[in-house]
Order: sequence, then C-alpha cells, then structure tokens
Amino acid sequence: MLESRRNLALACALSALAGYVDAIGDLQLGGLFVSFMSGNSTRLGVTLAEGHWQHALEALALIVLFVVGAAAGSLIVLSRFAHRQPLILLVEALLLAAAALAYANGLPNTAVAAIVLAMGLENAVFQLAGGAGLGLTYVTGALVKAGQLIAAALTGGAGWAWLPNLMLWAALVAGALAGAIAYHWINLAAIWFAAGTAFILSALVFGNTKRTD
Repeated sequence: MLESRRNLALACALSALAGYVDAIGDLQLGGLFVSFMSGNSTRLGVTLAEGHWQHALEALALIVLFVVGAAAGSLIVLSRFAHRQPLILLVEALLLAAAALAYANGLPNTAVAAIVLAMGLENAVFQLAGGAGLGLTYVTGALVKAGQLIAAALTGGAGWAWLPNLMLWAALVAGALAGAIAYHWINLAAIWFAAGTAFILSALVFGNTKRTD
C-alpha cells in the first residue's frame, strides 16, 4: 500500500494531519486524545481503578465517537459512490470545519466530538474491500512494521523497505509539533488549518482520480 509514491505522499500527509489534530486534542482535553484510542483506553482503565467516574466517562465517550467515525468511513468505502477516497477526505474536512465553527460559537465539547469523528473517518482512506487497511491516526503498527523490515534487511531482505513506515511516524511527530505550536497560538481555532488541509487533499485526490479514470 505504501509502495507507490502517490500513496506514500498521501499517507504521510494524512499522518501529519492526524498528529496535528491529536496534539490540539491532547492540549485541549488535558491528557486525552482525539485519535490515539490506545491511550484513551489505558486512561479508561486507570480512571476506573481510581474511581474517577467522570474522567472514565469522558474517555469512553471519545472511544465510542472514534468507532462511529471509523464505521462511517467504512460505510463510504463499501458504498457505490464514485470517487470514494476523495469523498472520505471531503467529509473529514467538513467535520473539521464544523469543529472550528462550533468552537467559534462557544461549543468546545461539540468541537471535540466533531474532531474525533473526523479522525475515526480518516482511517478509511486506504481501507480495502475486505475491511483491512492502513492506520493513519496511530503509528504503533508502522513502528512494529519498520522494526520487522529492518530485521528483514539485516538478514538479506530489501534494504530500504522499512523507510516508508518510519516516514509515517516522522510525519505524525512533525504534525504534532505544528499542532502544539498552533494551539498555543490560537487555541482550538487552529483546527481551521486542519480543515483547510483536508479540503486541499480531497481536491488533489479527486483531480488525480479523474486523470486516471
């Protein structure tokens, strides 16, 4: 899936976008995440053990919203719509724009909900017909794959096959850095930049799809 330059470039752009948005969510929520559900699941367990029911409910709500977003993305993939990949990106952009508008109107919780839905949806961009795909809002799998491919390279396999997975990780970190800087600058209004990026990616992918039809 990462073998073509087009797919790798898009995957890195979306990983950076996820890192950007997740950094904003982390700072807004004080330790919870809008795309890293492993972290939220750990927080859920810890807060349940400590009896912090309100915090546990917040973590659970984020997880549920993320799953709903992922399901919505999969429904688009499984539909008969033409140009499903740019459509997913367009819906993601609209959700992020809705989040920015909600924040501008004094509804930060609604903004966070829209952001989480968008992050769940993003993971369907590279989903295959059978349900498998490429995770874009988390990089644990990419790091595991990079380690496996490094081991393969050291034992006679392809020398640089691990690099695309490491690039996904680096893109997410770079996006998180940018997101943290933007949040400290303009708070949740920084989501406007994410929405604009998603709109641009949707247009670029649609244009590329039309050229290859």
